[in-house]
Amino acid sequence: MTALESGGGPTVRRILLGSLLRRLREEKGISREDAGYSIRGSESKISRLELGRVSFKERDVADLLTLYGVTDDAERAPLMELVREANTPGWWQNFTDVLPSWFQSYLGLEEAATLIRTYEVQFIPGLLQTEDYARAVMKLGNSGARPKDIERRISVRMNRQKLLARPSHPRLWVVIDEAALRRPLGGPAVMRAQLEHLIKLASQPNLSLQIMPFRFGGHAAEGGAFSILRFPEADLPDIVYIEQLAGAVYLDKREDVDRYMEAMDRLCVDSVPPAASIEALNKIINEL
Repeated sequence: MTALESGGGPTVRRILLGSLLRRLREEKGISREDAGYSIRGSESKISRLELGRVSFKERDVADLLTLYGVTDDAERAPLMELVREANTPGWWQNFTDVLPSWFQSYLGLEEAATLIRTYEVQFIPGLLQTEDYARAVMKLGNSGARPKDIERRISVRMNRQKLLARPSHPRLWVVIDEAALRRPLGGPAVMRAQLEHLIKLASQPNLSLQIMPFRFGGHAAEGGAFSILRFPEADLPDIVYIEQLAGAVYLDKREDVDRYMEAMDRLCVDSVPPAASIEALNKIINEL
């Protein structure tokens, strides 16, 4: 039960609880169909619970634990506490009117990660954006949105950045394609301020910033932007997050994660090293 002691946001707690329930079910040789019947549900409901895709009812978890032979109060107590933690709303629940559901899942994972590795080709990563740059990005992608909704989306982005200042902040390793640094979003003044902000952030010990230069040509991540998140819980696999125009893909199968890990490792080898990134950013600023 040591995995339950390491913390994490509600999204990760749901995934962890689902993983533990799946393990208990498989150890007893009980099918998803039979497990679903025991909680007045279906096989697909058990599948969603075990994947951490939905919230948990205490009654359902209590019934499943009984079915799986976990009857000792000392063993059940931490699992039932995990149910309550998994159902705790995240801070972003106040912004559900402007956030798609598929992105809310990412916010929960981001909050709980101990390492975030990101490659971005079109924009500065959200965790590193200034407010004015974020506004330019939001307006570009939401041209029909009301001004107040744009500002609420910006508030979400600024709130996300607070995790970098927490005592338990994650390690952030970012590779930005030179195209994103030279794309003039918001005008020269906004871009200058954004690049100067990157230089300031690059000095932080929990951030490694690299640049994939134009001169390198083709590289290992021609498929586009992605992020890899790692968590403190031993039971949780690394997760690859790939954002699309109207949704997102979450990959956690070992073979899929390994392919993206190899691409990220190759990017880091081929990109401008962190020690030289500030010089490269200053050069781009001088050319604005």
